[in-house]
Amino acid sequence: MIPALRAIARAAMAARPIPLSELQARAELMTRVDHSYLVPVEVFADFAARLTDPHRTGGPFQVLCINGRRWFGYHSVHYDTPDLRAFHDHRQGCRHRYKIRERLYEDSGERQFEIKLKGRRGETVKRRRPLLPGEATLGRGPRGFLASVLHGAYGIAAPRDLVPSLVTDYRRATFVADGRRITCDAGLVCRDAGTGRSVRADGGLVLVETKAAVTGHLTEEDRLLRAYGLRPAEFTKYCGAMAALRPGLTGHQWRRAVRTAFPREAA
Repeated sequence: MIPALRAIARAAMAARPIPLSELQARAELMTRVDHSYLVPVEVFADFAARLTDPHRTGGPFQVLCINGRRWFGYHSVHYDTPDLRAFHDHRQGCRHRYKIRERLYEDSGERQFEIKLKGRRGETVKRRRPLLPGEATLGRGPRGFLASVLHGAYGIAAPRDLVPSLVTDYRRATFVADGRRITCDAGLVCRDAGTGRSVRADGGLVLVETKAAVTGHLTEEDRLLRAYGLRPAEFTKYCGAMAALRPGLTGHQWRRAVRTAFPREAA
């Protein structure tokens, strides 16, 4: 077991469990502000222990638990145009930018077709639609859903020439408090769907994402991570991995985070 996976497993086992239905009621956060951090395992262990401490003021963060499991496998396929329009829209900071993916929850077999949009204030807005057993990811139903979401959010047409661009696999533990959620990912492996080339994230880092309602203020967990000397990383799995897998792509704003997350590739 790599150090990052061991770290999230230990943190998850030390926390009080919460079922999925209660997590969704307390912090579904389909519209939210999120920040990403690349956290060394030693720092993560102390960070998680503080947030899940039973004596924490306001009560401890709890961990998602489904059928006795506290960390889960995620398999995602990201879709883009052949010229990577979605990637370059994010690189250029375009106002109307979005990501398209299919997510498979490996432990349950559930599949979701998801679209992540950027709101006017920089917030993340997620829209999703369950995929039925055997349903094609880019079949008529999902494409209709994509067209409806993009027209309603941005007044634009959906791209027609979508192809798989990136495949990601990782393990995740999710911690929750009222109105806030923290996802902790380990063992990230990313594969270029076009070339077959893959990169593996540093096994000594936990990718922590803080998610909270749009308030304009830093959360307690953001302030705590900054107290460790960490700052939000210019990093998303899709854009960071594509920049690592295809060095010819222009992605200067992600260069530092990519070097940290994928040190072997940077070397």
